[in-house]
Amino acid sequence: MTSLPFTKMQAQGNDFVVLDGLGNKLPELTDTFVRQITERRYGIGCDQLLVLQPSDQADTAIRIFNNDGSEAANCGNGLRCVGDILIRTLKKQTASIALSDRIVHAEHVEHGIRVEMGAACISEKTEAHVDVEIGNSHRVFFEAIEEFPHDRNVEIVTGQVADHVYIDIIERGAGRTLACGSGACAVAAAIWHIEGHNRPQSIEMPGGEVTVSGTPDHLALTGTVHQVFSGTYQL
Repeated sequence: MTSLPFTKMQAQGNDFVVLDGLGNKLPELTDTFVRQITERRYGIGCDQLLVLQPSDQADTAIRIFNNDGSEAANCGNGLRCVGDILIRTLKKQTASIALSDRIVHAEHVEHGIRVEMGAACISEKTEAHVDVEIGNSHRVFFEAIEEFPHDRNVEIVTGQVADHVYIDIIERGAGRTLACGSGACAVAAAIWHIEGHNRPQSIEMPGGEVTVSGTPDHLALTGTVHQVFSGTYQL
């Protein structure tokens, strides 16, 4: 039986299993394998599996898998967790991570880990929702008066007091989660688009709070991350 090293991380209750493909040979990343390792009773358990792979352009490339086996294009909280690992293990001030469509940078700051997320694009706006593309696709609802889509992440704004925003999350491929970093960025981008100006937003999710700052062309996501435990998974 082969043992596979892993690290379990969480950010605002959004939890991840991280596999290091930079220094370890990994099994084939099939739907079955992803579902087994992310299952909470028979596997390790997590919202998303994060797989680190070699990159010529960054400290690591990353692949992101939802716990239903599908692949995701971005994950703000996962990027902050991986950034924390890279900064500690590589002993660097800033870590670079390559996604399929962008390279992001993470650094330690006073209130946790900040990751420069790149640009968000508003693709549609209706009376009920704003669609935001930030590598992955989000629909931000301000009024739940239409059916939620199943092909993108969904954020529901449940309250807003000045620059403090409360949201619930339904992630494509993972269901209801306690937090979503790219979703928090999508909410801030949607609010900036509606209100016509950019200012830092405190986004409070069921699992905790993050801050989104910057501009729609250059978003920054900041919040705490924690290593829960590390171990070996028996294949």
